Amino acid sequence: MRDDNAALWESPSPWGSHIGMKLTDWQADFARVELTLADFTRNRHGAPHGGVHATMLDTAMGFAGCYTGDPERRQLCLTLNLSVNYLSRPQGTRLIAEARKTGGGRSSFFAEGKVLDDAGMLIASGTGVFRYRKMA
Repeated sequence: MRDDNAALWESPSPWGSHIGMKLTDWQADFARVELTLADFTRNRHGAPHGGVHATMLDTAMGFAGCYTGDPERRQLCLTLNLSVNYLSRPQGTRLIAEARKTGGGRSSFFAEGKVLDDAGMLIASGTGVFRYRKMA
């Protein structure tokens, strides 16, 4: 269920914005980012470059762990570990990464995610460990 409070929403990083990634759902312990495939996102085989999958998983998992519900209390994190499993080539034209925070404590958290294409095919999965950044 999407939280429609626009004041809470953030844009992906400049890199994510550059490749066309958009945050489409963000709530406690969950985030979704989407990207329409373009020629510049593909490798020499014509498939999306593995870095696209990794970027989407890293971004979605980071957002999943950083939701506060309060636009005045922004939370950021750093990726400590990212593991990506490349499972299939997409058949569709858009990739969708969904991630969930799975645990953690005061200074770090764990998350898992998956990348699907717009036809519903599982393309990649991943796990990550993230450290919360202290805000000044």
